[in-house]
Amino acid sequence: MKSLALLGSTGSIGGNTLNIVSKFPEKFQVKTLTAKTSIDRLTDQILKFHPEAVAVFDQLTAKQLKDRLPAGHPVEIMHGPDGYRTAAAWDNVDMTVGAMVGAAGLEPVMAAIAAGKDIALANKETLVMAGELVKSAANQKGVRLLPIDSEHSAIFQCLQGHRPQDLDKIILTASGGPFLNTPAGELSRITPALALKHPNWEMGAKITIDSATLMNKGLEVIEAKWLFSLDVSQIKVLVHPQSVVHSMVAYCDGSILAQLGIPDMQEAIAYALAYPERIPLRQPLPDLVGIGGLTFHHPDVQRFPCLRLAFDALDIAGSMPAVMNAANEVAVQAFLANQLPFIQIPALISATMDTHKPEKVTDLTSILSVDAWARQKAESLVAKYSTI
Repeated sequence: MKSLALLGSTGSIGGNTLNIVSKFPEKFQVKTLTAKTSIDRLTDQILKFHPEAVAVFDQLTAKQLKDRLPAGHPVEIMHGPDGYRTAAAWDNVDMTVGAMVGAAGLEPVMAAIAAGKDIALANKETLVMAGELVKSAANQKGVRLLPIDSEHSAIFQCLQGHRPQDLDKIILTASGGPFLNTPAGELSRITPALALKHPNWEMGAKITIDSATLMNKGLEVIEAKWLFSLDVSQIKVLVHPQSVVHSMVAYCDGSILAQLGIPDMQEAIAYALAYPERIPLRQPLPDLVGIGGLTFHHPDVQRFPCLRLAFDALDIAGSMPAVMNAANEVAVQAFLANQLPFIQIPALISATMDTHKPEKVTDLTSILSVDAWARQKAESLVAKYSTI
């Protein structure tokens, strides 16, 4: 029986994780849950999974949650950053699942690492912002970082049983998002409603928009660098519209290993939760005959420059990936609020990066300070790019 802390339980990854817990109650139990403000869903999860503690965004949300629960319910309700950190590092937890959205997931994951918990990581921003610090802390504590992203899970699976020195490169696949074949002249008319309709995957709003701009793949490039200790020259990206080949590993002898599956997150989540075992999810196999063909092509970074910006941030290093990530979060939020055109998302990110003088990040405090600066700067630029 493995005890879990689930950060971001009401999101897409959180919901899929709890589906797996429901299917295999003899293998997993939930000790803590965290959410932001989705208290209706969180209430249902508390009543079904009986965690010892939960954490929510603020004191008001905590009170509302308490009012929803039956009188005298024993769950401990915490709130704010302290609550999230406490839930992540809960004493009798074996593994912390990092599935919070955005930069908010960094501090709780770091708290879990400090407490010696293995990490099943879906929150890619944690490694984008603080990859060197996270890896260093994990190594010092002997903590395993197990990827939940389907692409990184695929890479992780393809590496099993092979010598690290035989690795040549990894190939991350990207669906291309909903606008892969949209003429460039029509990109200016994209609305949030259109961008949220991903052709293959069911995901939360933020990651769906990132997929539409290809920033999601850019974040995954940076995440892969830290997860697998790679040079940027060893990371390639190919667009694969069918989303069946989740990623590939090329070895020094010219062999390429690929991991295939249907576009569903449960397989990757289950692999991280049960590693090194595989559990009988009985997911359907890809209908390779029905699909008819698996195609690949190079990403168009002229039409989708967010991927190039991520590679640029990785090349510059230091604080620049954290700045890029913060600016992207602001840009996506502004787009979803109809305050920024879709085609201006990369422009806003680029402008924020251009005003930043990169610095070495030595601790969590410095990273959070850079993140706050970048958010403020990006927010100040929204109006400038809103009508261009």
